[in-house]
Amino acid sequence: MLRNWPILFIVVPLVELYLIIKVGGIIGALWTVLLVVLTAVIGVTLLRVQGFSTLNRARLSMEQGTLPAMEMMEGMALAVGGALLITPGFITDTLGFLCLIPATRRAMIRYLLRHATMHTQDFYPPRGPHHGHQDRDSTHKGRTIEGEFHRDD
Repeated sequence: MLRNWPILFIVVPLVELYLIIKVGGIIGALWTVLLVVLTAVIGVTLLRVQGFSTLNRARLSMEQGTLPAMEMMEGMALAVGGALLITPGFITDTLGFLCLIPATRRAMIRYLLRHATMHTQDFYPPRGPHHGHQDRDSTHKGRTIEGEFHRDD
């Protein structure tokens, strides 16, 4: 999956450019530029409002003693949405606005959480003599060993 990211940095701008040229041919270059700027201004305004709302909900969650997990995920989605909105283009603006609308933002987060898997070997390659083989201790995954820790300086 991570190997395909560089392709997006080539394909998405080309598709955006094509779409901007097509829209410019229909409504005119000036109106197209104004539309792109207008979506960025509206997006930044909505981002500010949604960001403060999410921040307030996170603060209330922490005051109640609960972890603001959804609010943290929403904050990341808002950051992505903001980046998409300041990127010129209609496809990125559409995706950015979807990140700003609370219902679609939460639906996207729930979808990603349901379908997200983390493969530790992508981050930590296997080492040692059992490279590629199942370790003796791998059958005890998730086992917690309680204990105390004392630091002696």
